Amino acid sequence: MEKPPLTPTPRQIFGTNLRRARRLKDVSQEELAFRSNLSRTYVSEVERGIRNVSIDNMGQLSDALGVPLKDLVDPEMFSALGSKLT
Repeated sequence: MEKPPLTPTPRQIFGTNLRRARRLKDVSQEELAFRSNLSRTYVSEVERGIRNVSIDNMGQLSDALGVPLKDLVDPEMFSALGSKLT
């Protein structure tokens, strides 16, 4: 029996969109961490959806990339790009 596809959590949506937006802007994790005053390890964990990110840090990351926060939490915003940027 085939299992239905799992719905990504808001944390996973944010992380995936953050990674895709970062790659579209050709910014490394290290550069994003520097711009947002966060550690590279933290940025990596957020992108992988394993870190529970605060709204304040979400704002710092979106500002550092120059992407509206609402775009980073929209499940469909970067989905058209598919897995090419994941």
